[in-house]
Amino acid sequence: MLVEIGTDMARFGSPRRLASWAGMCPGNHESAGTRHGGRTRRGSPWLRSALVGSARSASRTDTCLGAQYHRLAARRGAMRACVAVGHTIPGIIYAVLVTGRPFHDLGPRHFDDRDRERVRRRLTRRLEQLGYAVTLRPEAA
Repeated sequence: MLVEIGTDMARFGSPRRLASWAGMCPGNHESAGTRHGGRTRRGSPWLRSALVGSARSASRTDTCLGAQYHRLAARRGAMRACVAVGHTIPGIIYAVLVTGRPFHDLGPRHFDDRDRERVRRRLTRRLEQLGYAVTLRPEAA
């Protein structure tokens, strides 16, 4: 990936511009107020294939990227989730090259910890739909 993008991140200016240059940004096709599925933009075919391959590999790991993939694949499908994770990877590369610090993974539970109340409501609602009476009490620490 470094061969394609180089180490000078000043020419991109932001992680979003790097992802856009790589062709990993989602398309935006809207007509008469109706949003249609847009294609990703054209970018470097070698970099795109490397990012999608990296996203597929990351989906099988117990990391934040794996959690992001599974969260999105359940709602949007496997290919769109791969593109979304592939969009995240240039941002990570950009941050590592600009700051010079190693990447710190947030962990597979990052999205659950970020909004615990939403997870509680979703799981409670799901159990009630399956026919269970749910009463929640906080665990004693």
